[in-house]
Amino acid sequence: MDAAELRAMQAPIKEHYKQDPSAAVITLKAKGSSDSEGLTCKVETGRALAIAGLHPATGGSGLELCSGDMLLEALVACAGVTLKSVATAIEVPLKKAIVYAEGDLDFRGTLGLDKEAPVGFQEIRVRFELQTDAPQDKLDLLQKLTERYCVVYQTIKNGPKVSVSMKRT
Repeated sequence: MDAAELRAMQAPIKEHYKQDPSAAVITLKAKGSSDSEGLTCKVETGRALAIAGLHPATGGSGLELCSGDMLLEALVACAGVTLKSVATAIEVPLKKAIVYAEGDLDFRGTLGLDKEAPVGFQEIRVRFELQTDAPQDKLDLLQKLTERYCVVYQTIKNGPKVSVSMKRT
């Protein structure tokens, strides 16, 4: 896909959202169940069932997916798609692009061993390795726009309002 094809594909969508801004607000949903034996949660992905469990650093077997890894994987997926879309739009030819995300956790927090130890990632780093002949100023723009338009990155960076509820069924 080239820049013209991308613009043509997105033009009617953008026009629709300009005419009706409320149409652009879409609720994405995820669902999981913890009704099985063991300390797992079955997450419906739309493609398959993903079984999440405890990270080995908290007593997990390592056979199930770790939700922290899944968060980083979602960040890599979003950043990779956004990078490719932006590169297409601003005509930066990419021969190859690899996206890495890594994050630091102190598991004492989630295990309740130290009330001062945070629960969750203390730092997350994203790295792009690109094979391209584009000049540095285009790569700087590519990074800036990828950061700006990556939904998962912006969500992590800006911390949206989050609420939790619980009810008996």
